Amino acid sequence: MELSTAEPGAVRPGGRTARVRAAVLEAAGDVLAERGFAHLDLADVARRAEVGKTTVYRRWGSATGLVADLLADMAGRSVPRTETGSLLGDLTANARLVARTLADPRQGAVFKAVIAAAVCDPKAAEALHGFYAVRVAEWAPCVEQAAVRGEVPAGTDPQEVVRAVSAPLYYRLLTTAAPLDEAAADRAAAAAAAAARAGVYVRG
Repeated sequence: MELSTAEPGAVRPGGRTARVRAAVLEAAGDVLAERGFAHLDLADVARRAEVGKTTVYRRWGSATGLVADLLADMAGRSVPRTETGSLLGDLTANARLVARTLADPRQGAVFKAVIAAAVCDPKAAEALHGFYAVRVAEWAPCVEQAAVRGEVPAGTDPQEVVRAVSAPLYYRLLTTAAPLDEAAADRAAAAAAAAARAGVYVRG
């Protein structure tokens, strides 16, 4: 599932419109990081972005519209997939990228806020699901290539493997105060790679 193109802000315009979008999304991220989704108010975002309130309401329409566009923007600006030539190398690169993102004070706080919103807001959940669908699909080819090389069994589900890399890192973010460092990332990658090689993720 991709992020909905029906959200008013989910276009990539140029010129002044692009500057307005960038300022609004920056302000929305600041509010999420500082105060959480419950306090994401369009009028407050407009004030912070120094943009007309009418413009924000017309283009994004709601707090969830802002969240959807913010996530779409984050997905579009993410670091491209790394190809190292081995499954473990590729999954380690993915895990370290996820860990760096979640360990960042601002981005980690934004993800916590959006995840919390997704629990009780269907549109926020749809936006979050769309974001992860894009990210997982981008990294899935590293598992497909590993299957061609014979590193994992035929029929291994690439998306399940990629999700398995990120899962312990998000769990660590949300349930502990433990650091999200390279050691944690490397363990997550090694565990997912070992499970994939053992056939755990072969489609039934």
